[in-house]
Amino acid sequence: MAAAEQSAEQAQAKLTVAQILSRTAGDYVAGHPRQAVPQVQSTLAKLSLCRTAALGARKLQCGNCRHEAIVYNSCGDRHCPQCAGAKRSDWIDACEPLILSGVDHYQVVFTLPGELSRLALGNRRQLYNLLFSAAWSALKQTIESEQGFDPAALMVLHTWNQKLEAHAHVHAVVPGGGPALVGGHWKDATAPDGRPKGWYLVDAVTLRRTFREHFIKGLRRLFAEAELKLEGEFAHLLITEQQEALLAELERVEWVSYIEPPPHEGCRPELVLKYLARYLTGGPISDARIISADERQVTFLAREGKVTGGQREQ
Repeated sequence: MAAAEQSAEQAQAKLTVAQILSRTAGDYVAGHPRQAVPQVQSTLAKLSLCRTAALGARKLQCGNCRHEAIVYNSCGDRHCPQCAGAKRSDWIDACEPLILSGVDHYQVVFTLPGELSRLALGNRRQLYNLLFSAAWSALKQTIESEQGFDPAALMVLHTWNQKLEAHAHVHAVVPGGGPALVGGHWKDATAPDGRPKGWYLVDAVTLRRTFREHFIKGLRRLFAEAELKLEGEFAHLLITEQQEALLAELERVEWVSYIEPPPHEGCRPELVLKYLARYLTGGPISDARIISADERQVTFLAREGKVTGGQREQ
């Protein structure tokens, strides 16, 4: 390969999300008017212009040497990889007062099946609210039944996977203890008799089936009250018989959720937050994952889930 071609490839590999969008977003909006709704156009514009003169700037001066520097403003959009650091810090600062010292904290993830993730794209408010409600109801019911204490959770919504596909799921940070339902004293989560010692919150199978039960009950109500927008590939769900067929299919399959213990024994609660914050506040894709890009194609690194349906990312 010629030196000039190698140099061009290296330059392509170093492109950032902002650079790619600044070159291609205009053509995308012009060529895809139905997909490029105002919200999409606004996001593309903010990411393209982040930390450029278009968003304004501040002049900073060193108090000692009087050196001056111009710092361009950030866009602050939740999708922007350049703003991830500040978002991560803000999220940790907001969450730390809610975390109990001396208590193990678990990450619990609840995931919608792929078809429901696509349906949610046209019904974000209804189905994302239902996802939160069903996840919390499942946690509360299962922890109260198995452990006998009043549970708590800090929950965050994600709507994409590493391949940037629709993948609606909720991350919950759950303390492994709480006030006992009887007596009010503090009670730590314990494994049932006969289980090996170690981290244990609740039975994972029971939790995921309870989650499925609560979500399907809520989805049946949304269908009955005609609260969902059903168009395109989901137009057939306007028919009651088709709704019941979908609900029956969802009841037959195992949904994906999982419980993850702290990263290591003796892990302080604030480290659990920092561990989660790395990807909870990072936006859909980071600059580091981009391998190459041109006017027609972007190649980037992605982890692929090993479990069909919810696809827990390994």
